[in-house]
Amino acid sequence: MTFWLDIAAFALKALVLVLGLAAAAFVVARATRGGGPEPDEIEIERLDEVWRRRETRLGAAFLTKRARKAHLKAAKKAAKAEPPEARVYVLDFKGDLLASAVNRLAREIDAVLSVARPEKDEVVLRLESPGGTVTGYGLAAARLQRLRAARVKLTICVDQVAASGGYMMAAVADRLIAAPFAMIGSIGVVAQVPNLNRILKKNDIDVEVMTSGEFKRSVSMFGEITPAGREHFQGKLEETHDAFKRLVAELRPGVAIGEVGNGDVWLARDALSLGLVDEICVSDEYLFRQRGRAAIYLISSYEPKPMLRQWLDRLGLMAQSALARWSGFA
Repeated sequence: MTFWLDIAAFALKALVLVLGLAAAAFVVARATRGGGPEPDEIEIERLDEVWRRRETRLGAAFLTKRARKAHLKAAKKAAKAEPPEARVYVLDFKGDLLASAVNRLAREIDAVLSVARPEKDEVVLRLESPGGTVTGYGLAAARLQRLRAARVKLTICVDQVAASGGYMMAAVADRLIAAPFAMIGSIGVVAQVPNLNRILKKNDIDVEVMTSGEFKRSVSMFGEITPAGREHFQGKLEETHDAFKRLVAELRPGVAIGEVGNGDVWLARDALSLGLVDEICVSDEYLFRQRGRAAIYLISSYEPKPMLRQWLDRLGLMAQSALARWSGFA
């Protein structure tokens, strides 16, 4: 009995601590929230103009005073020239487990589709994602397909990783470009469910799970997993995997889906020979190629994060950094 009282006391102290931290975070967030962009606001930056200004400043640094004056005068005249007729709209998607950037992506696609000219303009999506939930990434891929339906060319650039749900999005591209050592593929589905049933039984703890329908909860954390429940759950995973493979085969008909749809992942160099990507190139170089041919616009929208989410993101980055150092890659 004393053991359970100690557990209850610890839980109560932990709850008080969490509530105190949450209250402090709320006060800090309220105090620092002012001055930022309004939620849902679309921001536009002319990237080719940013690059031109940098080039002008850097070029002037190496010239004599007389030559610098002529150089800056020519640059000022060039800045007044009409922008190229073609337009490239640049979007960014940094994926997490829940594909939480999917709503921001939708707003940015809405903005682009309101002005993009079919078969004339191009969207370049810089995509980074190791994958996550089927629902989140399925929705993200469906939203990207709106661009294809509107006949706006979609180029997706992957500099580090597009795996699992990330590759589901990447496959939508009219042209898929990846850096040489980007990780590509993982066309598979995984589900992990911890089961505490044996621990509960060992401690004489009963958990009642009441359902209506034979397969309403075929696998759970607390109930016993039966052979029939396990088989049903595995069948659902296979159905989802088949849908994933069908989508990739439809979007990239040159891919031998039977060869690559096994959940494996490849470096982009190897993925190129398998038809999973179309070109080896980093995103910066691809965008630089468009200078002079097109006006390049970075489209972004602001989405405030709850304070708890900000802290979790920071902890995640710290964990990734520690793992990279432990693995010898940092």
